[in-house]
Amino acid sequence: MLASQRKQQILQILNAEKQVHSGELSQRFGISEDSIRRDLRELAAEGLLQRVHGGALPVSDAIAPFETRKNVQNGSKQAVAQKAAKMIQPGQVVIIDGGTTTCELVRHLPTNLSFTAVTHSPTIAVALADLPQVEVILIGGVLFRHSVVTMGAAMLESISRINADLFFMGVTGIHPQAGLTTGHYEEACVKRALAGRAAETVVMASQEKLNSASAFAVGELNLASTLIVEQQPDAALLAACQKMGVTVI
Repeated sequence: MLASQRKQQILQILNAEKQVHSGELSQRFGISEDSIRRDLRELAAEGLLQRVHGGALPVSDAIAPFETRKNVQNGSKQAVAQKAAKMIQPGQVVIIDGGTTTCELVRHLPTNLSFTAVTHSPTIAVALADLPQVEVILIGGVLFRHSVVTMGAAMLESISRINADLFFMGVTGIHPQAGLTTGHYEEACVKRALAGRAAETVVMASQEKLNSASAFAVGELNLASTLIVEQQPDAALLAACQKMGVTVI
């Protein structure tokens, strides 16, 4: 079998089983693990999978630049946002992460809803400015252009003074083994810090994020108390959420 044919089969197995292990692939194809690891390295370099210890996971499509992500899975994001908007109650303090899915959340908020929104996303802050009953606290810092959010020491120091009811967190990957992941190390650190300032963390996930992974772990699935999706996840992800006490809406 040619290497190109083998790599196509690896991708087919990954798509069907949501993970692959180097040892199992070595036995399946009758070649050395070194050869399999080389295949995985080359596929990862092409952005076709996410390597992890012992094998690989499906790569998330949600790591593209912000402008590109605006046009990915729009219907799924809107369905998720409608469900998420119903969770916010009058008078609450709510942290809203940056990202295209949380932008949809803001669009679905009632214009007469009164609460305090905290965000490190200038894009979210500007969108919230159209809601007259919402007090908006914009956390400053160094602008991370990929996601259009602020990061850095000043940002982390500011959020340490906030105790929120809810945190709507954006991630790029949700996987039973890899947990909640994102494509940038500093962003992962910021998301963990924000989750630590809220009584409940809610992850809103459009379909392309399910059963996929990015390079940097935000935390285990149970860092979130609630996962909001458009359709029920597959059996493996649903079982992992139930085992860890994560409510799936």
